[in-house]
Amino acid sequence: MSYLLATVDDTRAFGRSLAGLLRAGDLVVLTGPLGAGKTALVQGIGAGLGVAGDVTSPTFVIARVHRGPVPLVHVDAYRLGAVPDPRAEVDDLDLDATVDESVTVVEWGEGLVEQLVDAYLEVRIDRRDDEARVVDLVPHEGDWSSRLSMITELFPCVDTEKVP
Repeated sequence: MSYLLATVDDTRAFGRSLAGLLRAGDLVVLTGPLGAGKTALVQGIGAGLGVAGDVTSPTFVIARVHRGPVPLVHVDAYRLGAVPDPRAEVDDLDLDATVDESVTVVEWGEGLVEQLVDAYLEVRIDRRDDEARVVDLVPHEGDWSSRLSMITELFPCVDTEKVP
Protein backbone atom coordinates (compact mmCIF):
# COMPACT_ATOMS: atom_id res chain seq x y z
CA MET A 1 0.00 0.00 0.00
CA SER A 2 1.45 3.35 -1.04
CA TYR A 3 0.55 6.78 0.30
CA LEU A 4 1.54 10.21 -0.97
CA LEU A 5 2.22 12.73 1.81
CA ALA A 6 2.74 16.28 0.56
CA THR A 7 4.34 17.80 3.68
CA VAL A 8 6.18 16.94 6.88
CA ASP A 9 2.97 17.77 8.76
CA ASP A 10 1.16 15.21 6.60
CA THR A 11 3.85 12.68 7.55
CA ARG A 12 3.26 13.36 11.24
CA ALA A 13 -0.52 13.10 10.72
CA PHE A 14 -0.02 9.77 8.96
CA GLY A 15 2.03 8.61 11.96
CA ARG A 16 -0.78 9.62 14.32
CA SER A 17 -3.22 7.57 12.25
CA LEU A 18 -0.83 4.63 12.11
CA ALA A 19 -0.53 4.77 15.91
CA GLY A 20 -4.23 3.96 16.12
CA LEU A 21 -3.45 0.55 14.64
CA LEU A 22 -0.48 -0.19 16.88
CA ARG A 23 -0.45 -2.12 20.13
CA ALA A 24 2.03 -3.39 22.66
CA GLY A 25 4.28 -6.01 21.08
CA ASP A 26 4.37 -4.39 17.64
CA LEU A 27 7.62 -3.84 15.77
CA VAL A 28 7.79 -1.22 13.03
CA VAL A 29 10.93 -1.11 10.87
CA LEU A 30 11.49 2.18 9.03
CA THR A 31 13.61 2.40 5.90
CA GLY A 32 14.46 5.35 3.69
CA PRO A 33 17.28 7.73 2.91
CA LEU A 34 18.51 10.51 5.20
CA GLY A 35 15.91 13.26 5.40
CA ALA A 36 13.06 11.07 4.17
CA GLY A 37 10.90 11.77 7.21
CA LYS A 38 11.43 8.74 9.43
CA THR A 39 11.68 10.77 12.63
CA ALA A 40 8.69 12.93 11.63
CA LEU A 41 6.66 9.73 11.23
CA VAL A 42 7.76 8.55 14.68
CA GLN A 43 6.79 11.93 16.14
CA GLY A 44 3.30 11.34 14.80
CA ILE A 45 3.25 7.80 16.18
CA GLY A 46 4.31 9.13 19.58
CA ALA A 47 1.56 11.77 19.52
CA GLY A 48 -0.98 9.14 18.52
CA LEU A 49 0.13 6.84 21.33
CA GLY A 50 -0.09 9.71 23.82
CA VAL A 51 3.52 9.48 24.98
CA ALA A 52 4.93 12.14 27.27
CA GLY A 53 7.42 14.70 25.99
CA ASP A 54 8.89 15.41 22.60
CA VAL A 55 9.97 12.61 20.30
CA THR A 56 13.39 13.41 18.87
CA SER A 57 15.85 11.34 16.91
CA PRO A 58 17.83 9.00 19.17
CA THR A 59 20.80 9.04 16.77
CA PHE A 60 23.42 9.58 19.46
CA VAL A 61 21.83 7.58 22.27
CA ILE A 62 20.61 4.90 19.82
CA ALA A 63 17.42 4.14 21.76
CA ARG A 64 14.89 6.18 23.74
CA VAL A 65 11.87 5.03 25.71
CA HIS A 66 8.89 7.38 25.74
CA ARG A 67 6.40 6.63 28.52
CA GLY A 68 2.71 6.61 27.80
CA PRO A 69 -0.36 4.37 27.94
CA VAL A 70 1.62 2.14 25.57
CA PRO A 71 5.34 2.95 25.79
CA LEU A 72 7.18 3.82 22.59
CA VAL A 73 10.72 2.50 22.16
CA HIS A 74 12.35 4.57 19.41
CA VAL A 75 15.61 3.20 18.05
CA ASP A 76 17.93 4.71 15.47
CA ALA A 77 20.24 1.97 14.20
CA TYR A 78 22.01 4.21 11.66
CA ARG A 79 25.32 4.28 13.55
CA LEU A 80 25.19 0.53 14.14
CA GLY A 81 25.84 -0.05 10.44
CA ALA A 82 29.42 1.14 10.95
CA VAL A 83 30.36 -1.50 13.53
CA PRO A 84 31.72 -4.94 12.60
CA ASP A 85 28.74 -6.87 14.02
CA PRO A 86 25.63 -4.64 14.10
CA ARG A 87 23.35 -7.50 15.17
CA ALA A 88 25.45 -7.97 18.29
CA GLU A 89 25.05 -4.26 19.02
CA VAL A 90 21.27 -4.62 18.63
CA ASP A 91 21.37 -7.57 21.04
CA ASP A 92 23.18 -5.36 23.56
CA LEU A 93 20.22 -2.94 23.47
CA ASP A 94 18.02 -5.69 25.01
CA LEU A 95 15.09 -4.74 22.81
CA ASP A 96 13.70 -8.23 23.27
CA ALA A 97 13.16 -7.37 26.96
CA THR A 98 10.74 -4.54 26.15
CA VAL A 99 9.23 -5.56 22.81
CA ASP A 100 6.21 -7.33 24.32
CA GLU A 101 5.14 -4.36 26.43
CA SER A 102 5.77 -1.49 24.03
CA VAL A 103 5.54 -0.35 20.45
CA THR A 104 9.08 -0.56 19.08
CA VAL A 105 9.98 1.59 16.08
CA VAL A 106 13.44 1.15 14.57
CA GLU A 107 14.88 3.56 12.04
CA TRP A 108 17.53 1.97 9.79
CA GLY A 109 16.64 -1.43 11.28
CA GLU A 110 16.27 -3.48 8.13
CA GLY A 111 18.18 -6.74 8.49
CA LEU A 112 18.91 -6.09 12.16
CA VAL A 113 15.74 -6.44 14.25
CA GLU A 114 13.21 -8.55 12.39
CA GLN A 115 14.08 -11.60 14.51
CA LEU A 116 12.64 -9.92 17.62
CA VAL A 117 9.06 -10.81 16.65
CA ASP A 118 7.16 -13.20 14.44
CA ALA A 119 5.33 -10.44 12.56
CA TYR A 120 6.27 -6.84 11.88
CA LEU A 121 5.44 -3.84 9.74
CA GLU A 122 7.99 -2.39 7.35
CA VAL A 123 7.49 1.26 6.45
CA ARG A 124 9.45 2.47 3.43
CA ILE A 125 9.66 6.24 3.08
CA ASP A 126 11.00 7.92 0.00
CA ARG A 127 11.30 11.67 -0.44
CA ARG A 128 10.57 13.08 -3.87
CA ASP A 129 12.19 16.13 -5.45
CA ASP A 130 9.14 18.25 -4.58
CA GLU A 131 9.54 17.42 -0.85
CA ALA A 132 6.54 15.10 -0.87
CA ARG A 133 7.00 11.65 0.60
CA VAL A 134 5.83 8.32 -0.74
CA VAL A 135 5.21 5.87 2.08
CA ASP A 136 4.85 2.15 1.44
CA LEU A 137 3.46 -0.09 4.16
CA VAL A 138 4.71 -3.65 3.84
CA PRO A 139 3.17 -6.18 6.24
CA HIS A 140 5.27 -9.17 7.25
CA GLU A 141 3.15 -12.00 8.65
CA GLY A 142 0.56 -11.79 11.42
CA ASP A 143 -2.59 -9.71 11.14
CA TRP A 144 -0.89 -6.64 9.65
CA SER A 145 -2.76 -6.80 6.34
CA SER A 146 -6.16 -6.66 7.98
CA ARG A 147 -5.08 -3.96 10.44
CA LEU A 148 -3.67 -1.80 7.65
CA SER A 149 -6.93 -1.84 5.73
CA MET A 150 -8.27 0.57 8.39
CA ILE A 151 -5.77 3.30 7.54
CA THR A 152 -7.00 3.61 3.95
CA GLU A 153 -10.20 5.19 5.30
CA LEU A 154 -8.14 8.20 6.42
CA PHE A 155 -5.40 8.18 3.79
CA PRO A 156 -6.38 6.80 0.38
CA CYS A 157 -3.80 4.62 -1.32
CA VAL A 158 -2.17 6.00 -4.45
CA ASP A 159 -0.78 4.35 -7.53
CA THR A 160 2.77 5.70 -7.35
CA GLU A 161 3.22 4.96 -11.06
CA LYS A 162 0.57 7.58 -11.85
CA VAL A 163 1.74 10.25 -9.39
CA PRO A 164 3.54 13.08 -11.20
